[in-house]
Amino acid sequence: MEALTASVIVTLAFTKIFEKTIEKFTESALVQMDELRKKIWDKFRGNVKVETALRAAEKGSKTDLDTVAAYLQVLMHEQPDFAEEIRAIAKEIKAGQKQDNSSMTQINQDNAKGWQTKVDGGTAYIGDITVNQSSPNS
Repeated sequence: MEALTASVIVTLAFTKIFEKTIEKFTESALVQMDELRKKIWDKFRGNVKVETALRAAEKGSKTDLDTVAAYLQVLMHEQPDFAEEIRAIAKEIKAGQKQDNSSMTQINQDNAKGWQTKVDGGTAYIGDITVNQSSPNS
């Protein structure tokens, strides 16, 4: 399971904003997202810079989402109790993420190569990959 950093927590809190991703979560996880977003808002209420970034993040701004994550990282360091509270909510949201249990069938004939992948975020390296790297001491 990935670490529940400020960036992951903010992304979970604002995932409902990005409509294409909400079908990946259970109803209870969506309720938890609202709660997490409200807690983040409540903590930063009165901080004009963060409130501006929060409003923009709610409209889908990725840059402002990163800004909120940076402020949240500092706050989580300064207030470990709050950090634990929001990590617990984020953990519940992650538990409510629907799993893709679909299967794939592939038939390769005549020395053909084939790749099947399911990627859910992150980087996917697919195919024949050759990495040429010089040693650090060359």
